[in-house]
Amino acid sequence: MPDFTGGGIYALPKETRSIGNPQIDQRIHDLVSDYGCNESTDFIQEMIATALKIGRDGLNEADLKLFNRSLRELRYAARIFSKYTDHQKVVVFGSARTPPEAPEAQAAESFGRKMRERGYMIITGGGDGIMGAAQRGAGRDASFGLNIRLPFEQRANPVINGDSKLINFNYFFTRKLNFVKETHAVALFPGGFGTLDEGFEVLTLMQTGKARIFPIVFVDEPNGTYWSTMLAFLENHLLEHGLVSPEDFNLFRLFTNVDEAVEHILGFYRNYRSYRWVGKRLVIRLKAALTGEALEALNLEFADLLAKGRIETTAPLPEEANQPDIARQPRLLLSPHRHHLGRLRALIDAINLAPTQDANP
Repeated sequence: MPDFTGGGIYALPKETRSIGNPQIDQRIHDLVSDYGCNESTDFIQEMIATALKIGRDGLNEADLKLFNRSLRELRYAARIFSKYTDHQKVVVFGSARTPPEAPEAQAAESFGRKMRERGYMIITGGGDGIMGAAQRGAGRDASFGLNIRLPFEQRANPVINGDSKLINFNYFFTRKLNFVKETHAVALFPGGFGTLDEGFEVLTLMQTGKARIFPIVFVDEPNGTYWSTMLAFLENHLLEHGLVSPEDFNLFRLFTNVDEAVEHILGFYRNYRSYRWVGKRLVIRLKAALTGEALEALNLEFADLLAKGRIETTAPLPEEANQPDIARQPRLLLSPHRHHLGRLRALIDAINLAPTQDANP
Protein backbone atom coordinates (compact mmCIF):
# COMPACT_ATOMS: atom_id res chain seq x y z
CA MET A 1 0.00 0.00 0.00
CA PRO A 2 1.55 3.36 -0.97
CA ASP A 3 2.15 6.04 1.63
CA PHE A 4 -1.21 7.77 1.97
CA THR A 5 0.45 11.20 2.12
CA GLY A 6 2.13 10.70 -1.26
CA GLY A 7 5.59 11.07 0.24
CA GLY A 8 4.80 13.66 2.88
CA ILE A 9 5.74 11.23 5.64
CA TYR A 10 9.22 10.78 4.18
CA ALA A 11 9.61 14.56 3.94
CA LEU A 12 8.91 15.20 7.62
CA PRO A 13 11.75 16.87 9.52
CA LYS A 14 14.15 14.45 11.16
CA GLU A 15 13.43 14.28 14.87
CA THR A 16 15.96 13.45 17.55
CA ARG A 17 15.52 9.91 18.81
CA SER A 18 17.51 10.52 21.98
CA ILE A 19 15.92 10.60 25.41
CA GLY A 20 18.68 12.97 26.48
CA ASN A 21 20.46 10.32 28.53
CA PRO A 22 22.94 8.00 26.73
CA GLN A 23 22.39 5.20 29.24
CA ILE A 24 18.60 5.30 28.80
CA ASP A 25 19.06 5.49 25.03
CA GLN A 26 21.12 2.30 25.16
CA ARG A 27 18.56 0.55 27.36
CA ILE A 28 15.80 1.45 24.88
CA HIS A 29 17.95 0.16 22.03
CA ASP A 30 18.60 -3.09 23.87
CA LEU A 31 14.92 -3.51 24.76
CA VAL A 32 13.87 -3.14 21.12
CA SER A 33 16.51 -5.65 20.05
CA ASP A 34 15.69 -8.15 22.81
CA TYR A 35 11.97 -8.04 21.99
CA GLY A 36 12.69 -9.09 18.40
CA CYS A 37 11.93 -5.88 16.52
CA ASN A 38 13.95 -6.16 13.32
CA GLU A 39 12.52 -3.53 10.96
CA SER A 40 12.41 0.27 11.27
CA THR A 41 13.82 -0.04 14.77
CA ASP A 42 14.72 3.66 14.90
CA PHE A 43 11.01 4.55 14.79
CA ILE A 44 10.19 1.98 17.47
CA GLN A 45 12.87 3.49 19.68
CA GLU A 46 11.51 6.96 19.06
CA MET A 47 7.98 5.92 20.06
CA ILE A 48 9.31 4.44 23.31
CA ALA A 49 11.27 7.63 23.96
CA THR A 50 8.15 9.70 23.28
CA ALA A 51 6.14 7.58 25.73
CA LEU A 52 8.76 8.13 28.43
CA LYS A 53 8.77 11.87 27.76
CA ILE A 54 4.97 11.90 28.07
CA GLY A 55 5.31 10.23 31.45
CA ARG A 56 7.90 12.75 32.56
CA ASP A 57 5.68 15.64 31.42
CA GLY A 58 3.14 14.70 34.08
CA LEU A 59 0.13 14.86 31.76
CA ASN A 60 -3.31 14.17 33.17
CA GLU A 61 -4.91 10.75 32.96
CA ALA A 62 -7.45 11.81 30.32
CA ASP A 63 -4.63 12.74 27.91
CA LEU A 64 -2.80 9.50 28.64
CA LYS A 65 -5.93 7.46 27.93
CA LEU A 66 -6.43 9.34 24.66
CA PHE A 67 -2.85 8.79 23.47
CA ASN A 68 -2.75 5.17 24.59
CA ARG A 69 -6.08 4.11 23.11
CA SER A 70 -5.39 5.94 19.84
CA LEU A 71 -2.10 4.14 19.33
CA ARG A 72 -3.69 0.80 20.22
CA GLU A 73 -6.48 1.35 17.70
CA LEU A 74 -4.06 2.38 14.96
CA ARG A 75 -1.83 -0.61 15.64
CA TYR A 76 -4.70 -3.11 15.60
CA ALA A 77 -6.22 -1.71 12.38
CA ALA A 78 -2.84 -1.70 10.62
CA ARG A 79 -2.34 -5.35 11.60
CA ILE A 80 -5.70 -6.33 10.09
CA PHE A 81 -5.16 -4.37 6.87
CA SER A 82 -1.57 -5.64 6.48
CA LYS A 83 -2.93 -9.02 5.36
CA TYR A 84 -4.60 -7.40 2.36
CA THR A 85 -2.00 -4.97 1.05
CA ASP A 86 -2.10 -6.55 -2.41
CA HIS A 87 -5.84 -5.85 -2.80
CA GLN A 88 -7.18 -2.56 -4.12
CA LYS A 89 -9.99 -1.11 -2.02
CA VAL A 90 -12.74 1.47 -2.28
CA VAL A 91 -14.43 3.22 0.64
CA VAL A 92 -18.20 3.62 0.50
CA PHE A 93 -19.82 6.38 2.59
CA GLY A 94 -23.56 6.92 2.95
CA SER A 95 -26.48 7.08 5.34
CA ALA A 96 -27.06 4.32 7.90
CA ARG A 97 -30.79 5.16 7.80
CA THR A 98 -31.48 4.34 4.14
CA PRO A 99 -33.88 1.36 3.84
CA PRO A 100 -32.79 -1.59 1.68
CA GLU A 101 -35.53 -0.99 -0.90
CA ALA A 102 -34.55 2.66 -1.52
CA PRO A 103 -33.08 3.42 -4.96
CA GLU A 104 -29.89 4.76 -3.34
CA ALA A 105 -29.41 1.51 -1.44
CA GLN A 106 -29.98 -0.51 -4.59
CA ALA A 107 -27.36 1.61 -6.35
CA ALA A 108 -24.90 1.07 -3.48
CA GLU A 109 -25.44 -2.69 -3.56
CA SER A 110 -24.87 -2.74 -7.30
CA PHE A 111 -21.73 -0.62 -6.86
CA GLY A 112 -20.31 -2.99 -4.24
CA ARG A 113 -20.98 -6.02 -6.43
CA LYS A 114 -19.45 -4.47 -9.56
CA MET A 115 -16.32 -3.29 -7.70
CA ARG A 116 -15.86 -6.77 -6.23
CA GLU A 117 -16.18 -8.26 -9.72
CA ARG A 118 -13.35 -5.96 -10.83
CA GLY A 119 -11.09 -7.16 -8.02
CA TYR A 120 -11.70 -4.46 -5.41
CA MET A 121 -12.54 -4.89 -1.74
CA ILE A 122 -15.10 -2.62 -0.06
CA ILE A 123 -14.54 -0.60 3.13
CA THR A 124 -17.52 0.91 4.94
CA GLY A 125 -18.33 2.17 8.40
CA GLY A 126 -19.80 -1.26 9.10
CA GLY A 127 -23.34 -0.02 9.78
CA ASP A 128 -26.68 -0.52 8.08
CA GLY A 129 -28.29 1.47 5.25
CA ILE A 130 -25.95 2.40 2.40
CA MET A 131 -23.04 0.72 4.17
CA GLY A 132 -24.86 -2.58 4.57
CA ALA A 133 -26.10 -2.41 0.98
CA ALA A 134 -22.58 -1.94 -0.43
CA GLN A 135 -21.35 -4.86 1.63
CA ARG A 136 -24.22 -7.09 0.55
CA GLY A 137 -23.07 -6.43 -2.99
CA ALA A 138 -19.41 -7.06 -2.22
CA GLY A 139 -19.96 -10.03 0.09
CA ARG A 140 -18.33 -10.81 3.41
CA ASP A 141 -14.98 -11.99 2.04
CA ALA A 142 -14.43 -8.74 0.12
CA SER A 143 -15.59 -6.41 2.93
CA PHE A 144 -14.07 -4.41 5.76
CA GLY A 145 -16.13 -2.69 8.44
CA LEU A 146 -14.70 0.23 10.42
CA ASN A 147 -17.30 0.53 13.15
CA ILE A 148 -17.49 3.34 15.72
CA ARG A 149 -18.45 2.96 19.36
CA LEU A 150 -21.22 5.44 20.17
CA PRO A 151 -23.09 6.33 23.38
CA PHE A 152 -26.17 4.69 21.87
CA GLU A 153 -26.34 1.22 20.37
CA GLN A 154 -24.30 0.93 17.18
CA ARG A 155 -24.47 -2.51 15.64
CA ALA A 156 -22.58 -3.85 12.67
CA ASN A 157 -24.54 -4.95 9.63
CA PRO A 158 -25.15 -8.71 9.20
CA VAL A 159 -22.67 -9.02 6.33
CA ILE A 160 -19.63 -7.97 8.35
CA ASN A 161 -20.76 -8.71 11.91
CA GLY A 162 -18.44 -11.24 13.55
CA ASP A 163 -15.87 -11.11 10.75
CA SER A 164 -12.19 -10.62 11.55
CA LYS A 165 -12.19 -7.61 9.17
CA LEU A 166 -14.64 -5.73 11.41
CA ILE A 167 -12.61 -3.18 13.38
CA ASN A 168 -14.15 -1.19 16.23
CA PHE A 169 -12.91 2.33 16.94
CA ASN A 170 -13.43 4.54 19.94
CA TYR A 171 -12.40 7.72 18.14
CA PHE A 172 -13.66 9.17 14.90
CA PHE A 173 -10.23 10.56 14.01
CA THR A 174 -8.48 7.16 14.15
CA ARG A 175 -11.33 5.65 12.15
CA LYS A 176 -11.25 8.41 9.53
CA LEU A 177 -7.48 8.12 9.23
CA ASN A 178 -7.85 4.45 8.31
CA PHE A 179 -10.50 5.21 5.70
CA VAL A 180 -8.05 7.50 3.90
CA LYS A 181 -4.90 5.51 4.60
CA GLU A 182 -6.15 2.19 3.28
CA THR A 183 -8.24 3.08 0.24
CA HIS A 184 -7.62 3.56 -3.48
CA ALA A 185 -10.91 5.41 -4.11
CA VAL A 186 -13.93 6.86 -2.29
CA ALA A 187 -17.58 6.59 -3.31
CA LEU A 188 -20.17 8.73 -1.54
CA PHE A 189 -23.88 7.99 -1.67
CA PRO A 190 -26.57 10.27 -0.16
CA GLY A 191 -26.23 10.62 3.60
CA GLY A 192 -26.37 12.92 6.59
CA PHE A 193 -23.88 14.91 8.64
CA GLY A 194 -21.43 12.01 8.85
CA THR A 195 -21.36 11.38 5.11
CA LEU A 196 -20.81 15.06 4.32
CA ASP A 197 -18.15 15.32 7.01
CA GLU A 198 -16.26 12.32 5.65
CA GLY A 199 -16.50 13.48 2.05
CA PHE A 200 -15.37 17.03 2.69
CA GLU A 201 -12.53 15.88 4.93
CA VAL A 202 -11.14 13.71 2.15
CA LEU A 203 -11.46 16.62 -0.30
CA THR A 204 -9.71 18.93 2.15
CA LEU A 205 -6.83 16.49 2.62
CA MET A 206 -6.35 16.26 -1.14
CA GLN A 207 -6.77 19.99 -1.74
CA THR A 208 -4.07 20.77 0.82
CA GLY A 209 -1.72 17.97 -0.26
CA LYS A 210 -1.99 16.10 3.04
CA ALA A 211 -3.28 12.96 1.31
CA ARG A 212 -2.43 11.45 -2.04
CA ILE A 213 -4.90 11.98 -4.86
CA PHE A 214 -7.30 9.16 -5.69
CA PRO A 215 -10.77 9.06 -7.30
CA ILE A 216 -13.71 10.51 -5.38
CA VAL A 217 -17.12 9.78 -6.90
CA PHE A 218 -20.44 11.15 -5.65
CA VAL A 219 -23.05 8.60 -6.70
CA ASP A 220 -26.81 9.18 -6.74
CA GLU A 221 -29.79 7.13 -7.82
CA PRO A 222 -30.82 7.50 -11.49
CA ASN A 223 -32.19 11.03 -11.97
CA GLY A 224 -31.34 11.81 -8.33
CA THR A 225 -30.63 15.39 -7.27
CA TYR A 226 -28.89 14.95 -3.90
CA TRP A 227 -25.34 15.55 -5.13
CA SER A 228 -26.25 17.89 -7.98
CA THR A 229 -27.82 20.17 -5.36
CA MET A 230 -24.56 20.11 -3.43
CA LEU A 231 -22.59 20.87 -6.60
CA ALA A 232 -24.82 23.88 -7.30
CA PHE A 233 -24.13 25.19 -3.79
CA LEU A 234 -20.38 24.77 -4.28
CA GLU A 235 -20.46 26.59 -7.61
CA ASN A 236 -22.88 29.37 -6.65
CA HIS A 237 -21.45 30.17 -3.22
CA LEU A 238 -17.95 28.79 -2.65
CA LEU A 239 -16.59 29.22 -6.18
CA GLU A 240 -18.52 32.43 -6.88
CA HIS A 241 -17.04 34.05 -3.75
CA GLY A 242 -13.52 32.82 -4.44
CA LEU A 243 -13.49 30.42 -1.48
CA VAL A 244 -12.36 27.53 -3.68
CA SER A 245 -10.60 27.40 -7.05
CA PRO A 246 -11.96 26.06 -10.34
CA GLU A 247 -9.22 23.41 -10.27
CA ASP A 248 -10.62 21.99 -7.03
CA PHE A 249 -13.58 20.63 -8.96
CA ASN A 250 -11.18 18.21 -10.70
CA LEU A 251 -10.86 16.32 -7.42
CA PHE A 252 -14.30 14.71 -7.64
CA ARG A 253 -16.96 13.59 -10.10
CA LEU A 254 -20.76 13.23 -9.88
CA PHE A 255 -22.60 10.23 -11.30
CA THR A 256 -26.18 8.99 -11.44
CA ASN A 257 -25.07 5.80 -13.15
CA VAL A 258 -23.23 3.12 -11.18
CA ASP A 259 -21.46 1.67 -14.21
CA GLU A 260 -20.01 5.07 -15.09
CA ALA A 261 -18.80 5.57 -11.51
CA VAL A 262 -17.10 2.17 -11.55
CA GLU A 263 -15.43 2.84 -14.90
CA HIS A 264 -14.21 6.23 -13.67
CA ILE A 265 -12.42 4.59 -10.74
CA LEU A 266 -10.92 1.88 -12.91
CA GLY A 267 -9.84 4.45 -15.49
CA PHE A 268 -7.84 6.36 -12.88
CA TYR A 269 -5.47 3.37 -12.64
CA ARG A 270 -5.35 2.64 -16.38
CA ASN A 271 -1.68 3.67 -16.57
CA TYR A 272 -1.09 5.67 -13.39
CA ARG A 273 0.17 3.71 -10.35
CA SER A 274 1.27 6.13 -7.63
CA TYR A 275 3.29 9.23 -6.94
CA ARG A 276 5.76 10.40 -4.33
CA TRP A 277 7.04 13.81 -3.38
CA VAL A 278 10.82 14.01 -3.05
CA GLY A 279 11.45 17.47 -1.71
CA LYS A 280 9.94 19.87 -4.25
CA ARG A 281 10.02 17.27 -7.02
CA LEU A 282 7.23 14.84 -7.82
CA VAL A 283 7.84 11.32 -9.12
CA ILE A 284 4.85 9.74 -10.90
CA ARG A 285 5.04 5.95 -11.34
CA LEU A 286 3.37 4.41 -14.40
CA LYS A 287 2.52 0.98 -15.76
CA ALA A 288 3.81 1.84 -19.24
CA ALA A 289 6.14 4.55 -20.51
CA LEU A 290 4.61 7.36 -22.58
CA THR A 291 5.63 8.12 -26.13
CA GLY A 292 7.83 11.13 -26.80
CA GLU A 293 4.95 12.88 -28.53
CA ALA A 294 2.67 12.27 -25.54
CA LEU A 295 5.28 13.69 -23.16
CA GLU A 296 5.65 16.80 -25.29
CA ALA A 297 1.87 17.27 -25.33
CA LEU A 298 1.74 17.06 -21.53
CA ASN A 299 4.44 19.72 -21.23
CA LEU A 300 2.42 22.05 -23.43
CA GLU A 301 -0.92 21.44 -21.71
CA PHE A 302 0.36 21.59 -18.13
CA ALA A 303 3.03 24.29 -18.34
CA ASP A 304 1.04 26.29 -15.76
CA LEU A 305 1.42 23.43 -13.26
CA LEU A 306 5.22 23.52 -13.36
CA ALA A 307 7.16 25.71 -10.93
CA LYS A 308 10.25 25.17 -13.06
CA GLY A 309 11.65 22.85 -15.70
CA ARG A 310 9.73 20.27 -17.69
CA ILE A 311 7.97 16.94 -17.25
CA GLU A 312 10.67 14.37 -17.98
CA THR A 313 11.21 10.64 -17.77
CA THR A 314 13.47 9.43 -14.97
CA ALA A 315 15.00 6.40 -13.34
CA PRO A 316 14.17 5.80 -9.66
CA LEU A 317 15.59 8.57 -7.49
CA PRO A 318 18.01 7.66 -4.68
CA GLU A 319 15.31 8.66 -2.15
CA GLU A 320 13.12 5.84 -3.50
CA ALA A 321 15.62 3.14 -2.54
CA ASN A 322 13.34 2.08 0.33
CA GLN A 323 10.76 0.91 -2.25
CA PRO A 324 12.72 -1.65 -4.30
CA ASP A 325 9.56 -3.56 -5.27
CA ILE A 326 8.55 -0.76 -7.65
CA ALA A 327 12.01 0.12 -8.94
CA ARG A 328 11.28 -1.10 -12.48
CA GLN A 329 8.18 1.01 -13.02
CA PRO A 330 8.45 3.80 -15.64
CA ARG A 331 8.51 7.26 -14.10
CA LEU A 332 7.88 10.89 -14.81
CA LEU A 333 9.65 13.65 -12.89
CA LEU A 334 8.42 17.21 -12.49
CA SER A 335 8.59 20.19 -10.13
CA PRO A 336 4.99 21.38 -9.78
CA HIS A 337 3.45 24.15 -7.77
CA ARG A 338 2.18 22.75 -4.46
CA HIS A 339 -1.12 24.62 -4.62
CA HIS A 340 -4.17 23.99 -6.83
CA LEU A 341 -3.62 20.24 -6.71
CA GLY A 342 -6.73 19.82 -8.81
CA ARG A 343 -4.41 20.48 -11.76
CA LEU A 344 -2.31 17.52 -10.66
CA ARG A 345 -5.45 15.40 -10.79
CA ALA A 346 -6.05 16.67 -14.34
CA LEU A 347 -2.48 15.71 -15.24
CA ILE A 348 -3.06 12.15 -13.98
CA ASP A 349 -6.22 11.95 -16.10
CA ALA A 350 -4.26 13.10 -19.15
CA ILE A 351 -1.51 10.55 -18.47
CA ASN A 352 -4.10 7.77 -18.40
CA LEU A 353 -5.37 8.80 -21.82
CA ALA A 354 -1.94 9.40 -23.39
CA PRO A 355 -0.38 6.96 -25.92
CA THR A 356 2.23 4.60 -24.48
CA GLN A 357 5.28 2.99 -25.99
CA ASP A 358 3.74 -0.46 -25.41
CA ALA A 359 0.92 0.47 -27.76
CA ASN A 360 3.28 1.14 -30.66
CA PRO A 361 3.76 -1.55 -33.31
